[in-house]
Amino acid sequence: MATIHADAVQAVQPAQAEAPAPREVFLLNLDVERDLRNFDHFLRPAGYRVRACASIQQARELVARTQPIAGLLHLGGTSTPQLSAIEGLLEARPTLRLVALVEPTPEAREQLGPLIRRDLIYDYHTLPLDLDRLLHCLGHISGLVAVERDLAYTPAPPLTTEMVGRSPAIRRVGKMVDKIARAPAPVLIRGESGTGKELVARALHQRSARAGGPFVPVNCAALPPSLIGSELFGHEKGAFTGALTRKIGRIETANEGTLFLDEIGDLPLELQGHFLRFLQEQTIDRLGGTTPIKVDVRVVAATHVDLTRAQSEGRFREDLFYRLNVLSIELPPLRERGDDVELLAEHYLKRFGRELGRPLIGFRDGALQALRVYPWPGNVRELISCVQRAAVMAEGKWVTVADLGLGAARSEDAARRPTLQEARAELEKRLIRDALQLSGQNVQAAARQLGVSRMTLYRLLDRYGLEIERDGERPARPAASAGQG
Repeated sequence: MATIHADAVQAVQPAQAEAPAPREVFLLNLDVERDLRNFDHFLRPAGYRVRACASIQQARELVARTQPIAGLLHLGGTSTPQLSAIEGLLEARPTLRLVALVEPTPEAREQLGPLIRRDLIYDYHTLPLDLDRLLHCLGHISGLVAVERDLAYTPAPPLTTEMVGRSPAIRRVGKMVDKIARAPAPVLIRGESGTGKELVARALHQRSARAGGPFVPVNCAALPPSLIGSELFGHEKGAFTGALTRKIGRIETANEGTLFLDEIGDLPLELQGHFLRFLQEQTIDRLGGTTPIKVDVRVVAATHVDLTRAQSEGRFREDLFYRLNVLSIELPPLRERGDDVELLAEHYLKRFGRELGRPLIGFRDGALQALRVYPWPGNVRELISCVQRAAVMAEGKWVTVADLGLGAARSEDAARRPTLQEARAELEKRLIRDALQLSGQNVQAAARQLGVSRMTLYRLLDRYGLEIERDGERPARPAASAGQG
């Protein structure tokens, strides 16, 4: 086995770089201890300090103590890397990147396959090293670490009014919002609880000519019936016991803007007449006041109840319904939005990852399947809570099905009726098997036939549990070609 020494580096020593403190890098030799002073000698002028460790346990202790930006993983070929231990090392510090150093032997290159398929290494280099390429790689890693650190401490941006999704149902909603945003007439938004009615109301406001004015939300179901009149219309000092000062109501606060009345079906019947008068005349009377007050407000109302049935039951005024229902938008439940479930989950996972300061990559296949088959009775609101929980519970960079906490909901339905994703997976597996058979189990030729890279094909083989066989035996997987990875 080749010894790492000065002639393992094929580049001139770089000029001294100014840096306030060297960036920590560790070098893990999976075979035997060897003299590693040359690596530190060549990398220190560029601002890196290389620390040696002879076992993964030592590497874990070093990572906890020095918080390195990268690890150099030497593959000698005489021992098999402990994949689970390496995964544990990365889970303990998700921002860490490993760079494999590969001896120019078939045995060492053969070890790259499992590391690449499990996404355990960021890059690989074949010995003897090209110092310029290694420094370029470490520089890129340093930049990524700096960006991730900034994201971890940057407050998450506020919720956008843009609706996430590309299903036909949500596209129709987007077109409706664009059409009616600039119209001055009232809008009634209908849909199940948790479908995003306030988000649509905010989108209507921000795309309207009133975007510079206030957006004032009122949840009619959350206010006690005894207070909702004062909250909406305001009151004068002394209007009732406890009214010690004048109070400006929500309607008046929304002047030259938008008033969003959520759960309008819960508005008390005795107040519906006052609200109807406001819609007709655009004036309000504060409780205890004597002078009508002119207001310029656009009303957007929302409800999850059937207002037609509420009218027949005497709980909602018919004339108020017609005043509110000039323009209407029907929001689809999440279960009818198809692949939007996955898009929404990934969108909010990135958001919560930023809030938690964790570089979460995405969902494992089992977690995605669970998201797709779950019925989401709480709609988008329930999905957001589920993803937030998963972001907290995830132990590594990937969210698993256990992190979601959805259980085996709808598992029987999923077993009886394959999803589109399952059908695609079956087609991919069949195409891969056919390509391998036609190529005589030659991975490179099969990859070329499928139009993917060899590394991508290895990942697909690992994902679907497919094996390469020759003469009834499983051969060693060929490694990636030597050179810059």
